[in-house]
Amino acid sequence: MPLTTLLFDLDDTLFDHAGTARAALRASTAQFASLAEVPLDDLYARYSELLEEIHPRVMAGEVNYLDARRMRFKQLLAPYHVLKSEAEAAEFAAFHYDHYHRLRRPVAGAAALLKALKPRYRIGIITNNRTAKQEEKIAFLGLTHLIDTLITSEDVGVIKPDPRIFWAALEKMHALPEETVLVGDNWTADVLGARAVGIRPVWLNRFGAASPNPTVAVLTGLEPLPDVLRVLESAAQ
Repeated sequence: MPLTTLLFDLDDTLFDHAGTARAALRASTAQFASLAEVPLDDLYARYSELLEEIHPRVMAGEVNYLDARRMRFKQLLAPYHVLKSEAEAAEFAAFHYDHYHRLRRPVAGAAALLKALKPRYRIGIITNNRTAKQEEKIAFLGLTHLIDTLITSEDVGVIKPDPRIFWAALEKMHALPEETVLVGDNWTADVLGARAVGIRPVWLNRFGAASPNPTVAVLTGLEPLPDVLRVLESAAQ
């Protein structure tokens, strides 16, 4: 069946969360002498672990996002003894996210890719996050006019790789799995989640991780545009 619909993850697929978070961590922790010798890679790796651990609780309604941020930074910086109280952890979280907001950036090539795809395909975003946050992020990236549908875990009530969020996306896009390709960076949430419902996945592997399954189509970035379009069209065949 011909390709009619493309679904994209947002964070670390169209929006460069990793690059933004690393830059924000560098800026927000520069005030602490005890972190001067801590490799940024190590700090970001632990930050990412905590995000993966706590974020599902936000999506499940167990913790609000401001408390989640406070918890995340309290745990992240606990070994360095730089935050003395819950109030200081909350203050630092707000300070960090001021930097994060200021330093936001797209994945290179994201806008050009969607502009090239828009005349020919329906385009949706399927994301494990809060709706208002992702709407604002899409607007910041200048992609709002290129997106037909936004599907969030907050609206659907489950997170990827739960099949129900993919079926909800297909229903909103008026698409069948066999005419749809999904592009995402997370192997479990995006690739395995899409395959479980019959959507053909393309794994965006920007950081050179080993592929768990070499039969899955891979992109190492969203540029150069002709190469990306070729991979997407091949994945649909």
